Amino acid sequence: MVSGTRLPLILCFGDSLTAGYQVPSPSNPAAEDAPYGQVLQERLGRRGLVEVSAVCGEVTGEMVLRFRAAVLDRRPQVVIILGGTNDLGWNADPAEIMRNLLKMYELARANSVVPVPVTVPSIRVELGGENPEAAAWLAQHIQRRQRLNALIAEYAGSKGLRYLDLFTETADPDSLMLAQPYSNDGLHLTTSGYHLFGRLAYERLFADDSSLLGSSPSGAAHP
Repeated sequence: MVSGTRLPLILCFGDSLTAGYQVPSPSNPAAEDAPYGQVLQERLGRRGLVEVSAVCGEVTGEMVLRFRAAVLDRRPQVVIILGGTNDLGWNADPAEIMRNLLKMYELARANSVVPVPVTVPSIRVELGGENPEAAAWLAQHIQRRQRLNALIAEYAGSKGLRYLDLFTETADPDSLMLAQPYSNDGLHLTTSGYHLFGRLAYERLFADDSSLLGSSPSGAAHP
């Protein structure tokens, strides 16, 4: 890197899952934030500069409102966008959530910023034995996540964009619930979960190909 040259900027944009928020536990009483962007920065080294812009509890409509100031005005090369968990908690329709995500994806593309969509991770609820109503509630909530994530994957495929499937990477393959090693409250990730997220971002986006760090959205994306 030539001295004085601006490093490509990668922005991690989202809610508490981007902030790296954790719930205190006996094994981690301090529960310090562990944003995945830190892991991504460690892996990237001097190839790029990673910044985190995250607001805990934010829904996608609020993300849209701050997108220009928090993302576009910073002129990043890449923006990794994860949103929708809080909307789903308020029982928003997946199609409505996707409309907000689309606004951000398309604003990024229109401003020569490469968007990287991220699927929403699952949840975990301990049902405690036979409880058909609780099991049905859990299945419905997981299915809504799957519907939203299918829309995210379909969009990425239609635009030839890379995306990160955080749901699959952090879910138990049998129950489809958020795997226990990656969450201690059933919603937020643990340090291990956020580290997995950071490694996934590096390996899927930057490890074997530098095009995302120096090309336009149309040229940088690969299926």
